This record gives sequence, C-alpha cells and structure tokens, in this order.
Amino acid sequence: MTQAVSLISRVSTVDVDPADRVAAWEEYNRRALVGLTCSPYAEQGLLATQTNVRFGALRMADIAGNEHVIERTSAACRALPKDSVFASLVLSGEAVFYHGQGCLTLGAGELVMYDTRRSYLFGFAAPMRQLLVDIPRELFAEVPSPVRFSADSAALRALRTLLEDVAARPEAVADGADETVLDLLRALASGGAAPLFAAKDYIDRHLGDHELSPARVAAAIGMSVRHLGRLFAAEGDTPARYVLRRRLARARRDLADPAIRHRTIADIAHRWGFASHAHFTRVFRAEYGHPPTDLR
Repeated sequence: MTQAVSLISRVSTVDVDPADRVAAWEEYNRRALVGLTCSPYAEQGLLATQTNVRFGALRMADIAGNEHVIERTSAACRALPKDSVFASLVLSGEAVFYHGQGCLTLGAGELVMYDTRRSYLFGFAAPMRQLLVDIPRELFAEVPSPVRFSADSAALRALRTLLEDVAARPEAVADGADETVLDLLRALASGGAAPLFAAKDYIDRHLGDHELSPARVAAAIGMSVRHLGRLFAAEGDTPARYVLRRRLARARRDLADPAIRHRTIADIAHRWGFASHAHFTRVFRAEYGHPPTDLR
C-alpha cells in the first residue's frame, strides 16, 4: 500500500528576469516554506528551483540552486512566524549554517535540524541541492539549538534513501512514510544530541498517558529523577511544566481543528492527559489568557 504524496507547488527562477529573481524567490518561500531573505553570489544571478510536496503530516521541499545565502533574521521570525522544526539534508555541495550559538559546516549527506522560531543563516558557496523536511512543532520535541548529523549514521542513510524516494518516485512511497521519517529523525536526535532531547521526545510521544510522570520518563531514558530535573533546570524549566505546556498545546490544536468539532472539550482534555475538566480549563486560561470554549 502506498502513501499519497501530493504536489503543493513548484517554482523556478530560470525564466524570471534576473532583476526580479531574488524578490520572486523570497516571495515564494514566504508563502510555501518560511520567511527569509536571499543574497545570490553567482554572476548570472540566482538560478534556483523548489518543489514542495506533502505526505501525511509532513511537508518536504526539494531545493536546488547556485551560489547563494539565505537568512532568517530575528525581525523575520517576529513578522513572519513559523512554528516548525526543519530537518535539512544536503544532497550535493557544501554549506555553512550560522546561528546564535555558533557555526556548523555541512557536506553532502549531512543533515542539520533547527527551530524556525530562531534566527539563522544558511550559505552555499557552490551549486547545491537539499531536501528539507518541515515538521509541525507538535509532532517533535523541542530543538534548543541546531544539531548537525554526519553522513556515516545508519539512521541518516536510511532517511536519505526514503526522502530521495519521496522526491523521485512519489507514486511508490510506502504507506506510513511520514511516520518512518519521524522515527528516523527521533532516532538521530536521541542518539546524537543531549539526553534532554531524548527526555522531551519520550514525553511528546506519551502525552496522552495519564500515568506519565518524571519517574517514568527518567526510567525510560535510563537516568535518575534528580538528574532529569537538573537537565530541565538548565533551561529554567521542570519536567512537570514541560509536560503541561505540551499537553495544552496539543489540546489547543485539537480544539481549533474543525474536523473534530464533534468531540467535547472534556474528551479532548482527557485525550491529552487531563483527568479533570475543571483543572484543564483553569490551566488553559492561565496559559493562553482565555478559556478553551473560545476556540469552539
């Protein structure tokens, strides 16, 4: 059984007047991917193509171009908000990725994972191609800072094969490919990043479990409850507060979803781990400044 891969849109600057290419590229990305600015460095100007598809809960952009730099500034993050995690796989060329905490270099076959709510700069000094997976925030743990993954990872090699199939043979993509992509990215992140990511990922996958607790999370990832608390404290947080925020975010998404308006507020609250409707209403109002009924 195959999974539907639907084309969202496609663009090329090749046939655009050279003077208008950058503006056209920035406008397209603003609508199809993320708000950014672009600076080309080739004599012929920006020559770039992008194909955007959807499969399951994920979107993917297949991007190719000549020498250029794209930047998502702090101003763009405020003016054009985007609440996603991006996983960008470099297929050809080399790249530099600047962010608030440093600089990463990437070669062909390597991947960088980052948060679109924070500013960054992505530069390519030679012709390039990348496959960029756009992951809705509610489906993935938080990424506190950009993380680079090397090409020698078995999980990354499997991910590359799958993403290339989505791009080249969409009619043959197996059912559940989006979940496979998420599982591979989670395996990468939990194995190559800090234990805090593994904790957040476990929490995000068990938000509906009414027995979810710091002790259960700590046991699942092999550490003490005290050490788990220290990991969250380094970010000014606690495991309990993180669980509450993520549960509220999932419930808020469901409350705003017209496809499930038939579900009661109490049902949705229970689905995301809230045992009491009154407690859910109280913490929802405290978090968002209005009661959950305002979304119905």
